[in-house]
Amino acid sequence: MAEVAGRTVAELGEFGLIEEIRRLQPQGPGVLLGAGDDAAVVSAPDGRVVVSTDVLVEGVHFKGEWAAAQDIGRRAAAATIADIAAMGARATALVVSLAGPSGMSAQWALDLAGGLAEEAGVVGASVVGGDLSSGRQVMIAVTGIGDLAGSSPVTRSGARHGDVLAIAGRQGWAAAGLAILSRGFRSPRIIVEAYRRPEPPYASGPVAAAAGATAMCDISDGLIADAGHLAAASGVTVDIDPGLLPVPEELRAAASAFNVEPLSWVLAGGDDHALLATFPADAELPAGFTAIGRAEEAQQPEVLVAGQPWAADSGHEHFR
Repeated sequence: MAEVAGRTVAELGEFGLIEEIRRLQPQGPGVLLGAGDDAAVVSAPDGRVVVSTDVLVEGVHFKGEWAAAQDIGRRAAAATIADIAAMGARATALVVSLAGPSGMSAQWALDLAGGLAEEAGVVGASVVGGDLSSGRQVMIAVTGIGDLAGSSPVTRSGARHGDVLAIAGRQGWAAAGLAILSRGFRSPRIIVEAYRRPEPPYASGPVAAAAGATAMCDISDGLIADAGHLAAASGVTVDIDPGLLPVPEELRAAASAFNVEPLSWVLAGGDDHALLATFPADAELPAGFTAIGRAEEAQQPEVLVAGQPWAADSGHEHFR
């Protein structure tokens, strides 16, 4: 094992760093051939694979002074694992690529790898390989592979008039944490930690699929923004009832301290990776889901809040 403390990635070298990262990645039973060859081999018992990918860029998706490398690794893995859960599947393997400057701390890179492995382990997935490259800033690309276990994928396009709109997982917490960090504060700790380490309801994805969800997506850009993607794909109007949205006392207290309307964090915040799904009106919502609105017929698909367009910020969109 190489001595890592105090060394940069340039000093450790590409292949030395790869070897150290490999030591941190336990391999599950579905991995037939892990990292070390030109490609990994993983089993696909279903005969189909669900694939998703996310890129995190330093200064855009994270700042090193706001979160430790381990936290950033967990956030990077969570974004992709939640996408797979939103299809009604379970993530089985991740492939990760990392680019960064040669002066980057080797320990930072290993802590990042450790965080990726920890979050993958939450769902029993393995990090099976990836790539390293030099770059002017840190960039992390995570590609996930998932298993449908014989079920049909739940897409964004299946919502129909009369369906109940429901949410699973906490929503607005990461946005509140980001707002607090952006103002130079580090507390309330429980909210800041929600930004640093999201807790997506991964298991709720397959549960929703089994319960007959007609459409589903994860909330990564904002509730209104992602509800808009679902509405557009399904050709419906989504009407959110703000009175049904869970707004915990912790968010209310933080919003009061910062003179912010807490509903804005819940409606426009992303990065909690809650799951948004629609279910037939006569279906019983599965455990973990809360009804927050309804899908309706639409001449022009849109998202409404209490029957009205939302005029404020609706979420994140790159290049805007």
